[in-house]
Amino acid sequence: MPSHLHEILIEMFRDRPALAAEILGGPLHVALPEFHEARLSSADLTDVAPTEYRADAVVTLHGSASPVMAVVIEVQLRLDPRKRRSWPAYVGTLHARLGCPVALLVMCPDQAVADWCATPVAIGPPGSVLTPVALGPRQVPVVTDPGAARRMPELAVLSALAHGAGPEPTAVFKALCTALDVVGQEHAHMYTDLVLSRLPAAARECLEELMTTAGYRFQSDFARRNFAAGKAEGKAEGKAEGVAEGKAEGEARAVLAVLDARGVQVPENVRADITSCTNLDQLGTWIHLAATADKIEDLGINAAE
Repeated sequence: MPSHLHEILIEMFRDRPALAAEILGGPLHVALPEFHEARLSSADLTDVAPTEYRADAVVTLHGSASPVMAVVIEVQLRLDPRKRRSWPAYVGTLHARLGCPVALLVMCPDQAVADWCATPVAIGPPGSVLTPVALGPRQVPVVTDPGAARRMPELAVLSALAHGAGPEPTAVFKALCTALDVVGQEHAHMYTDLVLSRLPAAARECLEELMTTAGYRFQSDFARRNFAAGKAEGKAEGKAEGVAEGKAEGEARAVLAVLDARGVQVPENVRADITSCTNLDQLGTWIHLAATADKIEDLGINAAE
């Protein structure tokens, strides 16, 4: 079942497909053809065979008349040999469909998983090999320049996730604040919640001090609760409850973000029900169903109730 982290990382590409080119051509040093536009494409990679293959996302880079390169994007949170067996099918099907070069970009919050994903996949003799391009914390650039954060806000968020727990995170957090100011409110909420949920207590304290000094207004109730919880570390029971509530709120935001990205109309009463839900199993089910939903009823929700 897709996790909160998994869905938000994919949402970054759905919201701004050019991020795929920025990552490949930037920190991963992949040579890209000249292109004019990056578009989100269908992630359904099923061909005439009965087996269904669905990637997390697909971005196509377009020249003046046709695609010049396609990027299959996968988020991998743990070792899973089954995924490596499916990746050649993703790449081969997309190449047959579009007739252009195809790259496989794997996003990995854990460096050990990234190193494992980057290992070439041997398909068979006489040397058929697929080489994934993996982005782990070590490959994420340290974004400290406010100008770069404004141009590439998602990279600033990834930088805070990868390097926010380092010995000198202040410049990274300043860039993060700049990035949060240029994305939409919904994404600012989502990214704030994600970074806070993954920072250790000391790093959260540093970010709190920076935001307080700068007069930054916290983007969500979860952010305020997380900072308050960091100050009251001795109250273990209260902190655990705050983290659980924060996780539920983050999962609810992920459900709504995915639905909004797919253009699904969400009535106000349904939006309120999703936002107030604290059942993590139910929220996880909704995230999974939202990834392919065309209408709110596809989540098993009766909008008329």
